[in-house]
Amino acid sequence: MATFVLVPGAWLGAWAWEDTARTLRANGHTALPLTLTGLAEHAEQAGPGTDLNTHIADITGFIEESDLRDVTLVAHSYAAAPVTGAAGRLGDRLERVVYVDSAPFAAGMCMLDLMPPEAADQLNRQVSASDDGWRLPMPPLEVLGLSGSLVGLDEGQRDALCARATPHPFGTYTQRLAGPTEPDAGVDRVLIACHDFTGLLDAGIPMLAYLNQPPWRRFDLPTGHWPMLSTPTELAALLDKAVS
Repeated sequence: MATFVLVPGAWLGAWAWEDTARTLRANGHTALPLTLTGLAEHAEQAGPGTDLNTHIADITGFIEESDLRDVTLVAHSYAAAPVTGAAGRLGDRLERVVYVDSAPFAAGMCMLDLMPPEAADQLNRQVSASDDGWRLPMPPLEVLGLSGSLVGLDEGQRDALCARATPHPFGTYTQRLAGPTEPDAGVDRVLIACHDFTGLLDAGIPMLAYLNQPPWRRFDLPTGHWPMLSTPTELAALLDKAVS
């Protein structure tokens, strides 16, 4: 049986993993969803200085302070950035890293590098014009759907996503990832690709080619960018398969 630490993407908290975690536990695993600083029930713990290093420390601190071993660390979307940083720091505590509709970051990258310059500039302006000047609200669904597939989310799930989302500390988007970023050589590496990432992996993009080769193992899940909401049981089944 595995020990899962489940890290949510931007604007989300541990709540987003509740259904997947419940299924994993029913299968005998330990499933520990984690809320990062500034989000959900930890919204009031953040400030203008909250950045990517803060979220890396959230993950490593949780695992080390709980004395977890043989951890399967799971990243959804934005969480790929802090999970990559944590994976490079956890040493032999880490057994496996799983990226859900996302991929590991390289040292020196930041979230804004993943979008066109004009989109990054727009986000900077939006945050600067906000009430506090350091948090990024989740955009309306019609805008969000332009960058992440909403396929599979029913009306209730879409309403829950909008109602429970928390403005995201923008320093985690602008700070570049510092090393170390590589997990130990023996750490298992897994991708769970949904519609968004499946298309990219199948397109033959040179910079992603390594993800289709060993030591990476790939599982495809035919749903949109939020599988823990749209297909939580199916996601749990793939996570279970990945550790079997």
